[in-house]
Amino acid sequence: MKKVVYVFMAAGLLMCGCGGQGEKESKGDSIASDLIENFDADASAQITFDEEMHDFGNLSAGEQVSYSFHFRNTGKKDLVITGCGASCGCTVPSYPQGRIAPGKDGYVTVSFNSSGKAGETYEEVTVVSNSQPGRKTLIIRAKVGI
Repeated sequence: MKKVVYVFMAAGLLMCGCGGQGEKESKGDSIASDLIENFDADASAQITFDEEMHDFGNLSAGEQVSYSFHFRNTGKKDLVITGCGASCGCTVPSYPQGRIAPGKDGYVTVSFNSSGKAGETYEEVTVVSNSQPGRKTLIIRAKVGI
């Protein structure tokens, strides 16, 4: 019974995307179907970020910057990032496509455009994957001068 609940949870996560500009669709139903059929919570993928927050510090208005969040699959199955969404159109995430084997690593890169921003700014990027838990939130912040 527990396995059935986990399968439905995984299916729900794979069917739901995160809103926001910069979101990408998964590479197809074959990956999603394979993940659901072979889902086992005890032997799942696990995305582990070195850090989940980055401070760009002081920026000039209109400055464009980016930061790459390093992660590793610390789980026992292939990791698949199915989408990334940002809290604002000023923030655009990019992520690796395809499967990331256990023990392998990668980067989620977040680009930030400070145009139209002033003062302390916090933006979130939600990473959706077949990891447990299925969503991770990355935060960028900056102090934008006028």
